[in-house]
Amino acid sequence: MTDLLRRLRSRLTGNASGPREPRPGREPGRKGPHNLFEAAATHVAACAEGDEDRGAEAADWVSPEALAFGINELACRALIALARERRQSPHEVARDLLSLPAA
Repeated sequence: MTDLLRRLRSRLTGNASGPREPRPGREPGRKGPHNLFEAAATHVAACAEGDEDRGAEAADWVSPEALAFGINELACRALIALARERRQSPHEVARDLLSLPAA
């Protein structure tokens, strides 16, 4: 069984197959809880890069409610920054990013 299938099976059944390896760029042995914004940033970046494992790992760092709040905050901040860069309203940019017709 490949490592990916083993981790997926472990996640679905709740059986831990040993300690997780630290992610690149993270401090090994990091102590303390993860910040909800750290979890949201990691989760969204992983999704954008197609890294399902890293996204799932970040989703485990905080509660689903906290992750949703962090993702929403990240989306709002990103939309505002992009709107300023484009000199458009956040509404226009959001519709464009989602390929919706102009309102």
